Amino acid sequence: MNKKIIILGVVFSTLMITSCVKDLNVTPSDPNVTLASNLTADEYKQVLAKIYASFIIGGQGGSQDYNGVDITGTDSNFGTTMRALWNCQELTTDEAICAWTDPGIADFNTQTWSANNPFLTALYDRLVLSVTYANDFIRQTNGNSDPDIMRYNTEARFLRAMAYYYSIDCFANPPFTTDADGVGKFNPKQLDKVTSVGRAKLFNYLTSELHSIEDKLGEPKFSYANADKAACWMLLARLYLNAQVYTGTAKWDSCKIYCDKVINSGKYSLASNYRQNFSADNDQTKNPEMIFSWAQDGVYTQGYVGTTFIIESCSDGTHIDAKTLGLASNTNWGGNRTKKQFINVLIDTLATYGNVPVPTSDIYFSQCKDKRIYCRQLDHWNIPSASSSYSFGIGVFKFTNNNTDGTQAADYNPAYASTDFPVFRLADAYLMRAEALHRSGNNPDAMTDINVVRTRAYGNATGNLTSANQVTDQFLLDERGREFYYEAQRRTDLIRFGQFTDGSYKWAWKGGTFAGIPTDKHLNIFPIPGNEVSANPNIIQNTGY
Repeated sequence: MNKKIIILGVVFSTLMITSCVKDLNVTPSDPNVTLASNLTADEYKQVLAKIYASFIIGGQGGSQDYNGVDITGTDSNFGTTMRALWNCQELTTDEAICAWTDPGIADFNTQTWSANNPFLTALYDRLVLSVTYANDFIRQTNGNSDPDIMRYNTEARFLRAMAYYYSIDCFANPPFTTDADGVGKFNPKQLDKVTSVGRAKLFNYLTSELHSIEDKLGEPKFSYANADKAACWMLLARLYLNAQVYTGTAKWDSCKIYCDKVINSGKYSLASNYRQNFSADNDQTKNPEMIFSWAQDGVYTQGYVGTTFIIESCSDGTHIDAKTLGLASNTNWGGNRTKKQFINVLIDTLATYGNVPVPTSDIYFSQCKDKRIYCRQLDHWNIPSASSSYSFGIGVFKFTNNNTDGTQAADYNPAYASTDFPVFRLADAYLMRAEALHRSGNNPDAMTDINVVRTRAYGNATGNLTSANQVTDQFLLDERGREFYYEAQRRTDLIRFGQFTDGSYKWAWKGGTFAGIPTDKHLNIFPIPGNEVSANPNIIQNTGY
């Protein structure tokens, strides 16, 4: 079926919500156009797919359709949600540094961003756009009695909550709208003028909203790439994991409750091969560990976005070649790599090396017993400037466009990856629960959960913790780094453990110096983009910007 679907309601422009009132009185003369009031369940499913896609590609025609991008004024690849989010979560930390000179990248490399950083503007605008799409879809489907459309309505509510989750994490107190706001032109408001109060109110709204929809979503693994109950439980767990940051009050027991639901559902198990989580066969139908991901394939999600971006930006053709990672027709971009300080996190004291310097002859760190390390030594370990060429630092090739066994995916494309970007996977449920248990004083059970993850990492029990006393804040932070590096979680974790800005942990070019220096804690929250503050009188800028 090849129909144009018109969603009657709000249409987002960068800063304002504007009216489409005239559309309400239009009868389409084109027989291939369907009004929203006449959509079938299958057509509503197509509209819902647009909301899912808003997190990964730039527009209706994919990120390579520069005339069909959903937001003008930003590059259709650079400015996509996942890519902007990845830069915010990784380049600002010890896990990644980028050699490119594009505007905004140096600000992230050195923690010196301002309210005019283009990646922050792109992420902010994209998240607002996803909320706007979801609000309109929910408004159009509220009260519908078709069981499929009722579930689609609930999935849209989940996707709206996910967009707000990234907003509360990055921007703290974003403007707030729901389907109840209706159609019209207005300046959206924050939930409170005081950032901490507004952030806490948004947290309460999100947890309440997710509680209200969890039983209405499909059962775990009911359909590939669709939000289900397990995805809802994971989002709740992640919110509760960071509750102390967002509200000032810890919710460790609540975090554990929702991790329990996922783990005890019986629907998931750790992939026997860690690499499968980052290969072309990592989707829920083939990978027992994947709970929710942003779907990609080489045919329908084309663009330099998502895992295509990660693979290409981490390759230079000399040290790491994208061709060996399944992207044979693209150039190697030579941008992102990690830092020496993070290698000291990856290679922990239980690894083969111990505290002995890594031999330069072991360029792939193959002597390390922890098999989660997909890194390669480059020409120089130290990075002499924040914009040094790719050959300085440590290369990372964690993601691949090949299947786990090295074969090509059924939907293989030599230019665009078929590898989904993992949002929630089972290992996170174990490590979130371990942290909740540790912070509640139950280190023995926390150790058990940690060892489940480490047994997979080492292939046996040789890397397991042997004493509950080994479970510390620092160990948990480091273990999350080893398990989830390059998965856009590091900034949030460092903030929760007090190490992102003014903590004792320093890495190369943190604060703009080679050795790294503490930075001001106001950087734990990104600024609301300057053009939004200028255009919307209802928005109060975050402190320090």
